Amino acid sequence: MIRVLVTDDSEVFRKLLGNLLERDPEIRVTGQASSGEEAVERVLRQPDAFDVVIMDVQMPGMGGLEATRRLMGTAPLPIVVVSACWSPEEIDLTFRAMDAGALEILPKPRDGEPLESYAQELTAKVRRAASVRVLLPAPRHRAPKRLPPLRSEELQVVAVGASTGGPQALKVLLPRLPAAFPLPLLLVQHITPGFEEGFADWLDRSGPLRVRLARRGDDLIPGQVLVAPAGTHLELDPSCRVLLTQAPPEHGVRPAASVLFRSVTRRFGGDAAAVLLSGMGTDGAQEMRLLRDRGGTTFAQDAPSSLIWGMPGEAVRLAGAEQVLPPERIAAALAALARRPDEDDAPPREGGTKP
Repeated sequence: MIRVLVTDDSEVFRKLLGNLLERDPEIRVTGQASSGEEAVERVLRQPDAFDVVIMDVQMPGMGGLEATRRLMGTAPLPIVVVSACWSPEEIDLTFRAMDAGALEILPKPRDGEPLESYAQELTAKVRRAASVRVLLPAPRHRAPKRLPPLRSEELQVVAVGASTGGPQALKVLLPRLPAAFPLPLLLVQHITPGFEEGFADWLDRSGPLRVRLARRGDDLIPGQVLVAPAGTHLELDPSCRVLLTQAPPEHGVRPAASVLFRSVTRRFGGDAAAVLLSGMGTDGAQEMRLLRDRGGTTFAQDAPSSLIWGMPGEAVRLAGAEQVLPPERIAAALAALARRPDEDDAPPREGGTKP
């Protein structure tokens, strides 16, 4: 049985979520809280009473962001954020809550939205969150003074796949790449539809690289991160421009890292690098092995720094990952690997401004 604490300042919405959750015979709402303070107090008073917390982000008094920070710092457990994806302010708070340790996000239902499909998505996210063992945050690894040995071939592109725990890993990795990073990056992050633009904006604000949603026909530009839109596979056409497709989901998801990695391998072969970050399942693992077999450079996030060592763990099991590192060390390795021979003499971009 999965025991859930529902936190929202609206009694009506708490009851609605409770009714939807308990359509699943394996889920029970064993507590409700009307504020962040009450949620923290209940969890700290009964630390073994709940398996998952559903958290609204915007509430009077202590909001969901601060409540998430306090819980993850004292009594960590899986948190699913429920937020209004049409509100820019709530989207910003949502991704800050993800940065603080929340595992999943789900939009609040719009008026007139069929509740049957919403209930299915809600219960699926709660079940997925309940399967994750959440620990107190570990100290950040320091970037190594000496990087592991890497290939010397010139890379042309970096492809990244991530799922649950990916936003937190990306928030560590991307800001550590230099403003003058000479390669384009393509990113597949499994994310709830409606949040992808806010996700790209959040990453864009986190560091010197330009991050935005990919559009059909986009050129690959050094130092720019193109994010796959929700519900759309990200591929490359024969001219190595962005191709967005509605091909069937793979591993139950669209966009899928597997599709992106295959496309990058097809267009660039050994001149590509791939990164698999935290996530449940096996998406991208087999395709990472194929890229490595073609001479590409491959990285998997290590287990201690991953919220869920599913996708990267499968890549390691298949011998698809050349290097297994925490996100900050992946960033350092990519920066060293992508450095051009004449780069040491080139002046840095002023103030780390984005291209």
